Amino acid sequence: MITIEFVVILLCLLTGTRFGGMGLGLISGIGLFILCFVFGLQPGKPPVDVMLTILAVIGCAATLQTAGGLNVMMQFAERLLRKHPQHITLLAPFTTWMLTFLCGTGHVVYTMFPIIADIALKKGIRPERPMAVASVASQMAITASPVSVAVVSLISILAAQHGIGHVWGILEILAVSVPASLFGVAIAALWSLRRGKDLADDAEFQEKLKDPKQREFIYGGTETLMNQRFPKQAYWSTWIFFAGIAVVVLLGAFPELRPAFELKGKMTALSMNLVIQMMMLIAGAVMLMACKVNASAISNGAVFKAGMVAIFSVFGVAWMSDTFFQAHLDELKLALEGVVKSHPWTYAIVLFLVSKLVNSQAAALTAVAPMGLMLGIDPKMLIAFFPASYGYFVLPTYPSDLACIGFDRSGTTRIGKFIINHSFILPGLIGVSCACAASYLLVQTFF
Repeated sequence: MITIEFVVILLCLLTGTRFGGMGLGLISGIGLFILCFVFGLQPGKPPVDVMLTILAVIGCAATLQTAGGLNVMMQFAERLLRKHPQHITLLAPFTTWMLTFLCGTGHVVYTMFPIIADIALKKGIRPERPMAVASVASQMAITASPVSVAVVSLISILAAQHGIGHVWGILEILAVSVPASLFGVAIAALWSLRRGKDLADDAEFQEKLKDPKQREFIYGGTETLMNQRFPKQAYWSTWIFFAGIAVVVLLGAFPELRPAFELKGKMTALSMNLVIQMMMLIAGAVMLMACKVNASAISNGAVFKAGMVAIFSVFGVAWMSDTFFQAHLDELKLALEGVVKSHPWTYAIVLFLVSKLVNSQAAALTAVAPMGLMLGIDPKMLIAFFPASYGYFVLPTYPSDLACIGFDRSGTTRIGKFIINHSFILPGLIGVSCACAASYLLVQTFF
């Protein structure tokens, strides 16, 4: 019976991914219905705290985008890349990593892809080299951003596990995830320096250049933000957003700065979930009032739409999976507890595979991490294998990867004949595996 129920969950996940994040959340409702009405399982609890925190972060980031703050950040990024075009393969991934780190979502970097392709082509560098690793880096940074959905979800999950080992704060999580993520990106970028043939030696590319129309298409356009001028309010919104992030990190690092309330007979500092929610709402409100933001336009931006899809995905997937795991917790503990305790890397493999199924780091964490804690995995192992939550590069179906392919006019960033041999598979595997190794060593050494 457990196997049949698990197959139902997998079928819902696989079907849902065909329709994107919204489809994933909606079709998970079908799985939840079947588990409850057909198999008689008691419904689990939807991750309300996680969803509210995500909502606050997305509201703030969407206000920043509407105010023009994201364009300011991307203009600075482009200025750096065009100043050192010969190092585009190394600088591009760190640029997209930083944009995601600051904004909490990889969807903000789409504007950078045509700029990266343009710089590479003008310098005679194979665009696949910087573009593929830049797309991978933009997603790897999600585990390092203090305002990303994945980090917020992990903080919420660990905060809910009272009395289990060390209490992890946001600063401790970032102290591991930031250097580990950067290390993975650096190794993937170094590997990318010599990948593929040089454009001068690529027979397929040279054949395209023989057609004047193809040549004009490849070299004709110039994408740039360099000549754009932004109002002063756009710059203000950027600094307000940074200030909000700084306060979140400060209050996470020093719990004594947070008000304390009596909880179960002892004084407990205000949870970081609520701190993040408050500060993101405040930062968004200050931007709204000080930067002349059109409030009705906030919900029309790409960041808001992508964030709402993420919330819906987390809602459906986490509720369905929690229903299954709570109903069979004793059986799962008996079958798996010994394995995951003696071989914690098996948790990383499960997290990686589920991430591919749900196409979301946050959704994978909310589905797998609570189960890992229930099975007795040391919470620090959740930190050590946090980078494994990025596994959706395995198949080239994620929007950022597809956008990256579309923006490479040279055609070097592509999906191979066998689908699995696409431009992102090796940078992704190298980056994630190196990041996991680095975070594991950091956790074992310092905690």
